[in-house]
Amino acid sequence: MASVRQVQVTFDCAEPERVARFWCEVLGYVVPPAPAGFATWDDFNQSLPPERQGSGFVCSDPAGVGPRLYFQRVPEGKVVKNRVHLDVRVGTGLVGAERLATLEAECARLVALGAARFQLLEADGVEESCIVMQDIEGNEFCLD
Repeated sequence: MASVRQVQVTFDCAEPERVARFWCEVLGYVVPPAPAGFATWDDFNQSLPPERQGSGFVCSDPAGVGPRLYFQRVPEGKVVKNRVHLDVRVGTGLVGAERLATLEAECARLVALGAARFQLLEADGVEESCIVMQDIEGNEFCLD
């Protein structure tokens, strides 16, 4: 049996580049260099048939550790809760007031980028606190 070496997480969205650039800011990811033969992603995009222009965008972990994120344009909008979501792990190892302060500070930074705060899930004796949020197109994610 072959083992998987890489994982890509794909987001369906209306505006791939806008959503990708949001997630670059959230995660410290970068837009990789344009494909060979193109000086910029705009140049590459202009080489595509009109119906494919702006249909996808990508960002990646500059350290090469995290998964590549791919954003693809789809015609339908988001209508239900995500079945899969990202946990942005900013409070790992922290508990109590220190954890909440760290989560709240990151929440404020992400709201300034266009995210929306949805719900604080407070520690319950089993799980630590986390904040449920939505990205700029309403996709849920957690600050954990």
